Amino acid sequence: MTAIQTPIPARHKNVNRAEVCDQNFAEFVQNWSGTPQRAPRAEEPVLPGSLCSAQDFLDLFESQLVSRHLDLMARVLRVKNKVFYTIGSSGHEGNAMVARLTRHTDPAFLHYRSGAFMAERFRKLPGMDPIMDSALSFAASAEDPASGGRHKVWGSKPLWVLPQTSTIASHLPKALGTAVAIEQARRIGHTLPVPEDSIAICSFGDASSNHATAQTAFNAAQWTAYQKLPAPVLFVCEDNGIGISVKTPGGWIANAFRHRDGLDYFYADGLDLAEGYEQVARAVHHVRTTRRPTFLHLRTTRIMGHAGTDFEIEWRSVEELMAVEATDPLLRSAAIALESGLYTKESLLAQYEQIRGKCFAAAEEADRRPKIETLAHVMEPLAPYTPDKVAAEAVRADYADKRMAVFGGADKLPEKLPPRHLAIQINNALHDLFCKYPETLLFGEDVAQKGGVYTVTKGLHKAFKNARVFNTLLDETMILGLAQGYANMGMLPIPEIQYLAYFHNACDQIRGEAASLQFFSNNQYKNPMVVRIAGLGYQRGFGGHFHNDNSITALRDIPGLVVGCPSRGDDAATMLRTLAALAKVDGRVSVFLEPIALYMTKDLYEAGDGQWLTSYPAPDQAMPLGEGRIYEEDADDLVIFTYGNGVPMSLRAARAIEKKHGWKVRTVDLRWLVPLNEPFIAAQAKDAKRILVVDEGRHSAGVGEGVITAIVEGGCGATPLRRVVGADTYTPLAGAAFLVLPGDADIVAAADELAAG
Repeated sequence: MTAIQTPIPARHKNVNRAEVCDQNFAEFVQNWSGTPQRAPRAEEPVLPGSLCSAQDFLDLFESQLVSRHLDLMARVLRVKNKVFYTIGSSGHEGNAMVARLTRHTDPAFLHYRSGAFMAERFRKLPGMDPIMDSALSFAASAEDPASGGRHKVWGSKPLWVLPQTSTIASHLPKALGTAVAIEQARRIGHTLPVPEDSIAICSFGDASSNHATAQTAFNAAQWTAYQKLPAPVLFVCEDNGIGISVKTPGGWIANAFRHRDGLDYFYADGLDLAEGYEQVARAVHHVRTTRRPTFLHLRTTRIMGHAGTDFEIEWRSVEELMAVEATDPLLRSAAIALESGLYTKESLLAQYEQIRGKCFAAAEEADRRPKIETLAHVMEPLAPYTPDKVAAEAVRADYADKRMAVFGGADKLPEKLPPRHLAIQINNALHDLFCKYPETLLFGEDVAQKGGVYTVTKGLHKAFKNARVFNTLLDETMILGLAQGYANMGMLPIPEIQYLAYFHNACDQIRGEAASLQFFSNNQYKNPMVVRIAGLGYQRGFGGHFHNDNSITALRDIPGLVVGCPSRGDDAATMLRTLAALAKVDGRVSVFLEPIALYMTKDLYEAGDGQWLTSYPAPDQAMPLGEGRIYEEDADDLVIFTYGNGVPMSLRAARAIEKKHGWKVRTVDLRWLVPLNEPFIAAQAKDAKRILVVDEGRHSAGVGEGVITAIVEGGCGATPLRRVVGADTYTPLAGAAFLVLPGDADIVAAADELAAG
């Protein structure tokens, strides 16, 4: 006997699942046949046995409705080019409970499906409008209070929601870093911008939990707990069972996280406000009181697809879609609203339509508001720079007593001592910065008692103790995540990445997160830091590629980043002062690229000449951003542009060239690799009869291309020019390393080519 199948109504086959879900809500309310109870008072449980009070529910339900109608509005107005973002929060509205049970001063790093969280957090401060603010963001209006129209991000300065795109879980390390920083402040006597018992909140999807960046944050959280270091972070995994079109295996999140040592696990039903509220409250109370990393597994669902362009019906059956849509949390909330007696069918549908009207009205108004119309407006918050203020801060030297105590007396101040090599002068400069800025922290692999692999941080741990100078786990991603967290809490982090090759593992923490924060927040949030990276080549073949990495392009490609590269000790000290000032005044992210091979270099032309030793500049001296150093300024037969290891090489080659060809040679040390000072480069090239660009980077991706572009665009394209550059290969071990890196002889040979004409 053949089973009789119930036909699926035509409307359920609708490609537009947003319309289906919208109709589902109205039908559910109209067809509800339960018996309402006596409406509870505001402080009474919304349903018997629930921790969620009637007032809690009323507010949470309204936040859910606001979030849902913002999603529906976005889907409708997308086709009219009035909305430019359609990844919605539908199915995740239970995250409003997390917002209600935390404070607006708990820094939050949110998943992109956080509409209800934001709507609920908006209640924490008077006079704020989640609907209009969100509409401005959807419309990419220049008046968007989160990003100024640069991206649809969940963010708010007064509500402590730090904006990011959160697409690949890259926000988890900095959320953990912020939690660690909240506790670190007490140890160094730093005043936090948030209450001392604050927690950091970080939400993400179940699919994102598998990302390497997420896993490194979980591991680091467990590592801190294992060492009994407080880290009050609430990881909120919003488990909807699918990542775009890839399903998460049933039970995977619970199985993967329930039994992790040092990561305390809680489960909450995000589809049911009456049930889930107490579960969320337990997790929040736990993390706030124990200060331990906590994992909240929040059950959610995803309806209406991943985004407006995701037509799920093309790859999922109607039956499957209907089953998912039946778990819509708004249907459960509607049932609670009616069963509790807080709403009638008529009043509930009236509020539903009233909020829809507010969302569409706000969207239409947002569409009329100003948009970004110039490139200058786009870039305005990316790289703020106030030269006069930075210069004044860089040369401020009002910490003489502290210096005297740290260095051990007036006769031991570094400026009173004989000239020293690069590593010593960097070390002295770091001691000075620690004296000047009590909120400075230095951390990384081996930087504490050992003093770093090359002893550059020697003595800092002894002078400033473990609260300010400390070793981390061997994880560059987390080192840079910690740096962002400390910066978020008002400290001045100086993280060390042990080798340039190790930076590439963690590059997105600078590219996608740290350097983008001012851009995405319209310069409302800043995470200032000075990242020290030991790098470049010429270590006499030691270590091969990982210790001789000349791949600089990954740094030069990051918008808003500043990169300084000293070749000598006095430049290093004055450059560090400017970078620290740039961080303090303008909130900038910078990299201090230290040439390893020059750390201990003392001689220039011949053994024992001591000509690469420099005196330590007094603390009231600093190097302006972009300023180069010129050797033999009046020489114009040949001008050599270079940096880092290329500087002493070029100076030695210049002697040979002068002897061989009779030319007067000017050597220009760029010192600043990002941004390149193009007017300075053009000015130095203007009177040159010949030009050499000596670039220890790679042929296809170094610094030289930018230098040559500046020369050509500066009107000097007709000047005879050659480039001396590294080969497009990894650096091998031993003597073979010098086959791929440019050397003195290569510079002389290039000059010979210019002479031959």
